Amino acid sequence: MNCPHCTHPSHRVIDTRDTGDAIRRRRQCDKCGQRFTTYEHVAANLLVIKSDGRREPFDRQKLLQGIQVASAKRPISRDAIEHMVDQIVESLQTIGRTEVPSKLIGGMVLDHLAQIDQVAYIRFASVYLNFHDLAEVRTEVDRLMGRLNTTASP
Repeated sequence: MNCPHCTHPSHRVIDTRDTGDAIRRRRQCDKCGQRFTTYEHVAANLLVIKSDGRREPFDRQKLLQGIQVASAKRPISRDAIEHMVDQIVESLQTIGRTEVPSKLIGGMVLDHLAQIDQVAYIRFASVYLNFHDLAEVRTEVDRLMGRLNTTASP
């Protein structure tokens, strides 16, 4: 890891704390002296089965970035996104399998986004479901609207 201020590769840890699901480390750059924080999350030995059959290690950061991209310029706080990712990771760990299909993870993200922000849902779905034209987008919007109407009814 390089210093986010000057990109120098050398730094030292000046404080370490356990935050429950992560380890927080305060670091100081050896070159510029600036301090910065890193978080280390315990990596589950979980493999994701991609749609083309490839298997790759689960990457919490990749999941977080995908949700952040879909949520860009939407009224969703960073904490809400972090909480969503934490819930998804926890759900994946409770499944108890070592391999999970990417469709399962994408479906979990869509379930959460449907409850939080409909625009972010459609943005994520447009990439995840690989829409090819506006008819597919319209179909998904109609499905989302039907889903919201059934959950809003008593």
